[in-house]
Order: sequence, then C-alpha cells, then structure tokens
Amino acid sequence: DGLRLAQLAGARLDESLPNAAAWVPVSRVPRGGGAFGLFPHFIDRAKPGVIAVTRKGVRFVNEGNSYHDFVQALLKTGETHAWLVTDHRAIRAYGLGFVKPRPLPLGPQLKSGYLLSGETMGELALKAEIDDVLESTVARYNEHAQMGSDPVFRKGENAYNRFYGDPDIKPNPCVAPLAQPPFYAVRVEIGDLGTYAGILTNGHAQVLDEHKRPIPGLYAAGNDALSIMGGNYPGPGITLGPAMTFGWLAGRHLAGET
Repeated sequence: DGLRLAQLAGARLDESLPNAAAWVPVSRVPRGGGAFGLFPHFIDRAKPGVIAVTRKGVRFVNEGNSYHDFVQALLKTGETHAWLVTDHRAIRAYGLGFVKPRPLPLGPQLKSGYLLSGETMGELALKAEIDDVLESTVARYNEHAQMGSDPVFRKGENAYNRFYGDPDIKPNPCVAPLAQPPFYAVRVEIGDLGTYAGILTNGHAQVLDEHKRPIPGLYAAGNDALSIMGGNYPGPGITLGPAMTFGWLAGRHLAGET
C-alpha cells in the first residue's frame, strides 16, 4: 500500500536489486473450510535432527543459515518448495513449524495433513511425493551426523547456526542423526517478510521522482524505501535499523535541522 501511495504521488520505484524481498520459508497451516494461515520457519531448521530436502530427495543448503539464505539456496535449485524432515526424537524435543514439542500431541497436525509421517524414510517419501533418493540422502547424512559432523553443508560450524541449536547436543548443537522412527515432514514454500525493492530516496529520506528529484513533503523509511542492504541479509535488524535511522533523518529535515 505504501508503494502504491508513493507511486500515485510520482515516486520512482527501484526494482533492480537481486532479491525483491526478504525471503523466509513458510508452511501452510490448515484452518478448516479450505482456509489456511502461514507459519514462518525461523529457528526450527537449525535444530539437530532436522534437514531440508527438495522433492528430488536431496539436501540443498545449510539448514541453520538465515531464512533469507535458505530461500536463496532453494531458488537456485529451480524449486519453489521444499520439505523439512526429522525423526521422532527431534520433533518431540523441538517441534517443527506449527507442530509443538511434547507434551502437546501430534495428532491434530497429522489429521489435518500439515504433518506427514512414515515408519520408514521410504514410506515418508511416498506420502510426501519425494523421490526415494531421500533414503540414501538421510543415510549419508546420518553417517557423519553420528559424530556431529556435516561435511557437505557444514551445519553448526558458525555462530549463527549454533545460537539456534541445542547446547545439550554435543559436539555439534545443530547436528544429530535422524534415527528414531516414526519420521516426519512438513512442506515449506517461499514467503517474504517485507520488500527490499522499494521507493527511491535520498540521504534525507526524501522520496525521489522519475528524474531523481525530491518530491516536496514526501518521505519514506523502513520497508517501503529501497533497502540499503542491496537485497541481502547480513544480519538481524536490517529493516529496523534503517527504519529508525532514516525516520530520524526525515524528522531532522522536516524540522529544518539539516
């Protein structure tokens, strides 16, 4: 709405960034009657005993990396959805998406189809329509996970990953084998948290027109303004920080203090 209002006033939108938005994997939570809500997957991906695979049954990313990096990696595969796969130990300890950990029951999410389960990886793959390569993918992952290692994607080897892991799991708080049946999967799709593409502004947060001239009395900050991060996600606060800073700059300019 903010972008549309600015355009009506003659603002220029810049859509040149490599990512139009801050991406986040989301799952569709059934609400009955065909309606659904969206659940953003921020922290469950980093937990030990959780991996992500495409419908081809292969891993494609360090699951513990930021939600934006996760989706960028998914986009590079040419897919628009993936599956988070886990075992009984992990889902009861941490939950998965909208599924809550013990003592809350799994039954409602299994009944709604949000959560799929199988006594074997083969059975789970069949239900989720994932290629049966999933079995060998998990077997290879488990081989190293028993020692807390992930040589392919190096999950748990940086501070960002470990912050969301489980410190009681050693030596790697983000890596554990998927070994205890039943096994479970939740489908995730591409969602966003806000735009990176946006209204072109100057250093005073003034909105610029198609000729890059300030539009008198019109300012933009936060997600409506073009991201100063170049379409990337270097860390938490990349929308809040610029919103506060350019809101302050806009106020100073309005007050004639620049």
